[in-house]
Amino acid sequence: MNRRRFVGAALIAGASAPRGLFAAHEPDIAFPTEPRARLGVASYPFRAFIESSRNRDRDKTKPGMDLKDFPAMVREKYNVRNIEPLDSHFRSLETAYLHGLREAIEKAGCHVINIPVGVNASLYDPDEAKRKVGVDNARKWVDAAVTLGSPSIRVHIQGVRGVKPDVARTAESLRAIADYGAEKNIVINLENDDPHTEDAFFLVKVLDAVKSPYLHGLPDFCNSMLTGNEKYNYDCVAAMFKHAYNISHVKDSELDNGKLFRVDVGKTFAIAKAAGYRGYFSMEFEGEGEPYEGTRKLIDASLKYLSA
Repeated sequence: MNRRRFVGAALIAGASAPRGLFAAHEPDIAFPTEPRARLGVASYPFRAFIESSRNRDRDKTKPGMDLKDFPAMVREKYNVRNIEPLDSHFRSLETAYLHGLREAIEKAGCHVINIPVGVNASLYDPDEAKRKVGVDNARKWVDAAVTLGSPSIRVHIQGVRGVKPDVARTAESLRAIADYGAEKNIVINLENDDPHTEDAFFLVKVLDAVKSPYLHGLPDFCNSMLTGNEKYNYDCVAAMFKHAYNISHVKDSELDNGKLFRVDVGKTFAIAKAAGYRGYFSMEFEGEGEPYEGTRKLIDASLKYLSA
């Protein structure tokens, strides 16, 4: 085939290709290599302090903080420039609010590295219309990520009463979300969070089914330890890091119904290194004590292992 006929055939193929096929180029984030520059701080550990009508975890006995003040606090207390704001800590998704939030983030010398979001519907609901609600809500957060300059969002896979997690339906929903992410150059991440709907090995099956360069894993250091099975936790973390791209959650422990579960932070960083992970490590303290000092300890430990 000569060059002219080849180009013509390519144009015809492109015109008839399914939406998202040619948009799914590889994301290309220039990750920093200096240890501190790879660290971020999540707003979730500070949920008791953050003022928002959507934040059900606000503790009015504690001093309040608007999300716009969060990046300046992170920069001042921890000398960290990366933040990971939770969806329920946003006051709204209105354009004016998002632009104001971005101005506050940039004024503090920070930037957003990921936005964890819920989509208010199950992505494997047998009802297609309900799944579409989840897909449409995820797309709204992709647009918000574009406005804020975030390279990614984390989509929570919500359960539905009486229905087991379904790989095929979840993959169908996430394929649509990942296609939209590809159009906007926003990565979609899945986290080993809920032990029922977001089991690490279930997520891996979904990731393998979708096979999109814009759909990746978000390894959490400790969530899978809540099963009480230490080997299972590290197997989960290893599986997630093999599918991770730009974001992971650092914890040394987690409280669940009054019981404290601990992980070996050094061992977990070694798993990330063995997987060739080059992305960010976001501090998501959930152990005993208050989040300010807990976050500082996680930062110190992270710097130790990243500098080794």
